Amino acid sequence: MLTILGLGMIICFMYLIMSRRLTPLVALTLIPVLFALIAYGLSFFVEGLDNIHLNELGEMMLEGVKKLAPTGVMLLFAILYFAIMIDTGLFDPSVKWILRLVKGDPLKVVMGTITLTLIVSLDGDGSTTYMICVAAMLPLYKRLGMSPLIMACLMMLASGIMNLTPWGGPTARAASALHVDPSDVFVPMILPMIFAIFWLYIVGFMYGRMERKRLGIVELDISHGDSIQISTNPEANRAHLRWFNTLLTVVLMVSLIYGILPMSILFMIALSIALVVNYKDIDMQKSLIANHAGSALNVVGIIFAAGIFTGILAGTGMVEAMSKELVAIIPESMGPFLAPITAIISMPLTFFMSNDAFYYGVLPILSEAAIHYGISPVEMARASIVGQPVHLLSPLVPSTYLLVGLAGIEFGAHQKFTIKWAIITCLVMLVAALVFGVFPLYSTLG
Repeated sequence: MLTILGLGMIICFMYLIMSRRLTPLVALTLIPVLFALIAYGLSFFVEGLDNIHLNELGEMMLEGVKKLAPTGVMLLFAILYFAIMIDTGLFDPSVKWILRLVKGDPLKVVMGTITLTLIVSLDGDGSTTYMICVAAMLPLYKRLGMSPLIMACLMMLASGIMNLTPWGGPTARAASALHVDPSDVFVPMILPMIFAIFWLYIVGFMYGRMERKRLGIVELDISHGDSIQISTNPEANRAHLRWFNTLLTVVLMVSLIYGILPMSILFMIALSIALVVNYKDIDMQKSLIANHAGSALNVVGIIFAAGIFTGILAGTGMVEAMSKELVAIIPESMGPFLAPITAIISMPLTFFMSNDAFYYGVLPILSEAAIHYGISPVEMARASIVGQPVHLLSPLVPSTYLLVGLAGIEFGAHQKFTIKWAIITCLVMLVAALVFGVFPLYSTLG
């Protein structure tokens, strides 16, 4: 029953936001509360639900919110920081240089988007990647009239592929869950990742050609700096302090990569320094913060609502029940195919549940069964990370809310636009992994 309730809650949520019947904020808050109450009501009649008590529902929600609170604080100050940096005109010169490079060609902009994201994604942190890449590329998309959905799609797919690095998270989780060396998991996956990247460039080339056909190659006047400015508030522009803002941003990025302080604290400090140095007038500081509060609040509100969703999903036992049931339905005759099966089900499972729940809850069970068929734990670990491009579309991934918030698009629209390409990207990686023997299609050693 918990499995049915868990799947029902997720399907209901996805339908409501993708059909635009509810906003993500409302759906993330009300849908889990509704299903938690249904579970509580059924607990009087259905065996196995007796551990759900009404007075504990609030604690479950609060626990979920607490876990996501640092992320919410980080996103709040990160959005405000980059918005202020745009106001100061920090990115105007870089946009002018890139415009010269791409010469107003949407195809070159799209290919540049992929390349930049792949490079920045090496830091292994999705939030940092999106903040840097969106700040650099969104002004170009706006300037040329290109769709920000394309930008967000390509950035997320590139980040999903590069997320397989040992320091990215999923590989480390898979390795630790199965007690294998992360390098043994990652190194053989490099070739499948390269093929997935090649495929991503094909997708980018296709969309670039479409945008070029729709918009043409725009003749851009870049002889005057004013013609390419992306800072929309002339009073807030601080061109004479660009050197300082550049230094501050570089120091911030380096500090984020090396983890000198928690991300939320770093952004709070950087934002405060930026405001004090650039704007002596307190009223100006208040005005600029107020101008960007709407977009920041929207993203942060969704993050805290996601805490309610994840809190109830985990606290009621729905995640654990779904894990056991989904593993149990795999027939014994399919045992020799457990490696590719794991790769395929890693897409929906990491979409419906957190990475921690999948890698520490489901993967060890699958791996234990696979051993009886001669499939090693390290091969199962490699298979388990194939679904990461789809995982990033999950409503449980905080960095995706940052991406759509910075890009100015709706979460549901991003999911509908990107989901098919994310699935195909995972399948490309799966086929490449099987071809190169990263893990077996069929094990005959059982």
